[in-house]
Amino acid sequence: MFANIMPTFLIALGGASGTLLRYWIGLATARWSQSLPWGTIMINATGSFAIAFLAGITAVGGRWQVSDTSRLVFMVGLCGGYTTFSSFSLQTLDLLRNGTPGRAALNIGLSVALCMITVWLGYVAALALNPTPPGEGM
Repeated sequence: MFANIMPTFLIALGGASGTLLRYWIGLATARWSQSLPWGTIMINATGSFAIAFLAGITAVGGRWQVSDTSRLVFMVGLCGGYTTFSSFSLQTLDLLRNGTPGRAALNIGLSVALCMITVWLGYVAALALNPTPPGEGM
């Protein structure tokens, strides 16, 4: 039983570390992010680089051979806590590398469109549940 719990704990620890790193970078870049979310852009770009680099360098036949748990701690835990955009980017690259550019384009289009629709729906739902501010509404 302990053997099954330890990888889960390590992945969670990686996720917490990635989340803190994202927060600290967001704080460090806050003053540059007034007109455009530069911190988030930087986080997404560096996270995408990191997950792809580790996926490539630790792949079968790669320069670094690490355990599956180590890959999961970094790729799912750290990178997942840091940015889920890195997973999206790697999966899109895999679709391109596997010779399915149509699926890669569909992944990009569906991800952006669905996320924009659902973020709008979430915002509208929250507004509907919020109390009406004084002086507004009925």
